[in-house]
Amino acid sequence: MGVFLFLFIVMPIVEMTILIKVGTLIGALNTVGLVLLTAVIGAALLRQQGLATLLKANQRLNSGELPAREVAEGLILAVGGALLLTPGFVTDTIGFLCLIPGSRHWLAAQALKRMVVAGQGGSFTFTAGQRGPFGDGESPFGRQRPFDRQGPFDRNGDIIEGEYRDETEHDHQRLDRGDDDSEQKK
Repeated sequence: MGVFLFLFIVMPIVEMTILIKVGTLIGALNTVGLVLLTAVIGAALLRQQGLATLLKANQRLNSGELPAREVAEGLILAVGGALLLTPGFVTDTIGFLCLIPGSRHWLAAQALKRMVVAGQGGSFTFTAGQRGPFGDGESPFGRQRPFDRQGPFDRNGDIIEGEYRDETEHDHQRLDRGDDDSEQKK
């Protein structure tokens, strides 16, 4: 609740106060021009940084790695772009911090520390924090034991390798050979 209060009540009041003070110092038209200039510069920077992040993510996918860092950076870029389009100097400052590579890498590293990244079969999911919407590590169907871990891992996280051969016999194979149960009874 505190975050929404800050975002929708406190932040607009702070932005209006700063815009009014800057407008009295440099003039209203110059203030509007400065806000538009930051939006144009931000859009160009967003396009450049977004494309670079997309190419890095594509390279990691092609090498068979999970592009978790690039996905986190992409989300930060999206937030930064939205903040740059919002009129105001505080949101522009935060938006530029999201677009500058050094601060974006740091923000992505901080976000990844708080996220659990799980990948399987070329897809990936992010689960923020330790608790889900259904309680501590639970799915909507209750606890999922013994299949808590996904993938070829045992409970200690060790990889278990092995091979298998399907030795089950299908009905059509038995019928082709003439091994039907009805014939065996005769």
